[in-house]
Amino acid sequence: MAFEWKHSSEGVDWDALSHLYRIAPLGEKKPADLKVVFSNSLFKSFVYEGGQLVGAGRALADGMDCSYICDIAVHPKHQGVGLGKEIVASLVGLSKGHKKIILYAVAGKEPFYRKLGFRRMLTAMAIFRNQEQALQSGLISEN
Repeated sequence: MAFEWKHSSEGVDWDALSHLYRIAPLGEKKPADLKVVFSNSLFKSFVYEGGQLVGAGRALADGMDCSYICDIAVHPKHQGVGLGKEIVASLVGLSKGHKKIILYAVAGKEPFYRKLGFRRMLTAMAIFRNQEQALQSGLISEN
């Protein structure tokens, strides 16, 4: 069956998207929160198979300087077959023309994104709401 791609939040079932993040597994993301973050993102990709949401991702972008790709999720039955790569490629294509495209990866997934052309930034820094959890999960270091 062919995939259907949408690049608009119109008609998205936010409960289904929340479920996708849970089973991907990328954690618990509330449907209302997902609606806010995807609506505030300039670029988004939703992938459907037979009417079921099987992949998604978004990019916060300013239209010129920076596009930040995040929240790439793929249904477990479609992982390992290139759908995640296609979602990232779609968002990179939509971000074309920006001076830089930044991607936030789950710890341990860096080799996957390196294959897609992303390189580790040496100067990136972050403040997380839960700094201790970010430290424990390997997202940040103490130094």
